[in-house]
Amino acid sequence: MLDQNNTVTFSRQDVQEMDATHHLHPFTNSQALNDKGARVIDKAQGIYVWDQDGNKMLDGMAGLWCVNMGYGRQELVDAATKQMQQLPFYNTFFQTTHLPVAKLAKEIASITPEGLDHIFFANSGSEAIDTILRLVRHHWVLKEQPEKSIIISRENAYHGSTLAGTSLGGMSGMHKQGAPLVPDIERICQPYWYGEAGDMAPDEFGLVCAQALEEKILTLGAHRVAAFIAEPIQGAGGVIVPPASYWPEIQRICQKYDILLAVDEVICGFGRTGGWFGSDTFNIKPDIISMAKGLSSGYLPIAAVAVGKRISQTLLAHDDDFNHGYTYSGHPVAAAVALENIRLMKQENIVQYVKDDIGPYFQKQLRSVLENHPLVGHIEGVGLVAGIALVKNKDSKTFFGDELDVGLICRDHCFENGLIMRAVDSRMVLSPPLVISHEEVDELCEKARHCFNLTLADVRDK
Repeated sequence: MLDQNNTVTFSRQDVQEMDATHHLHPFTNSQALNDKGARVIDKAQGIYVWDQDGNKMLDGMAGLWCVNMGYGRQELVDAATKQMQQLPFYNTFFQTTHLPVAKLAKEIASITPEGLDHIFFANSGSEAIDTILRLVRHHWVLKEQPEKSIIISRENAYHGSTLAGTSLGGMSGMHKQGAPLVPDIERICQPYWYGEAGDMAPDEFGLVCAQALEEKILTLGAHRVAAFIAEPIQGAGGVIVPPASYWPEIQRICQKYDILLAVDEVICGFGRTGGWFGSDTFNIKPDIISMAKGLSSGYLPIAAVAVGKRISQTLLAHDDDFNHGYTYSGHPVAAAVALENIRLMKQENIVQYVKDDIGPYFQKQLRSVLENHPLVGHIEGVGLVAGIALVKNKDSKTFFGDELDVGLICRDHCFENGLIMRAVDSRMVLSPPLVISHEEVDELCEKARHCFNLTLADVRDK
């Protein structure tokens, strides 16, 4: 179809037909989606997106935990345009660099936790996790301790969907596909106080979960364990915030047994928790971290691994190649956009805004508006990330059975009523753009309560 300017236009049905015929979606039952027809997103501005039918939705998930600076930032578009005109691509192989990647490496090193001052670039969080796996194991080989190859993760952890990321993660549904997994991966319990602590107080439970790491190390033998990897807050696992006692004990155990501490900052990084990184918020001192999403506010694919001195000095002291990398590692256009994104965050004081202003307001309003709802068993979160547990009976803390997917019921009501929330089993999760205002937080909370009311009506007698 041609519009009045003789430009070819596509209807929603046209897009859905092309999509169904040729596009395989991530984490999707493709046939079920094709029968229904994909939702077609057409444009976005600020914290809102519009579908092709003109329906406006408040994006409570910042895309996929990533559009931290909101949609429509012309500064980021201009940074990409300018760099494309000067140097649209060159690789960082063959003893070669360029200004955007060198500047970005320096800039990232200036905001990461102390000592993480060498940066390796990738294109996604999953690739960054693959890089951590290889770097950690390679470090111990160079230290002449090749038997230290086991990496310990957590149940219900998410570290990406590549083979390495799936192996390091703790989601059984992912483990069933693409096996066999990468060997020498072990797991311990997750620190999910509301769902798994029973009668234990939060700090007691946090210590029990952390000490499971020590028990696992002793069972396997410290001489075989290379690292422990975890997110500061479990994101895709449902936004699970560990008790205050958890991370100090994890830190102590890693130091005691000479275990590297790898922190997955793909979701928590770049202001989400009120620090540049979740490690800052929880006072974690990692040896290595992954980052992606908020690095460019999702405007272009880019990821990085920040490597601490312990590992980087081992690499630099070894006169040989580290045989790992990607065609687009440190892509100049993505690097230019990430640089501008960080500059904007600093100019607009975004991290401090999340820590001292909008983060506390968001957490307070969620509890004020939603905590007394009959479906809401528990709300937890830090900064601009939150998880809301939906329960059948909040007094007895009775969860819905597997036969009823209350999360998906609620998610669908949200989409139909102008709000994007994500469902993780029976937990609803939120991660709005960091530039959200007080008024927009109020709008989000009121829309969420309305959708919870609709969900309650659907599940009341089930």
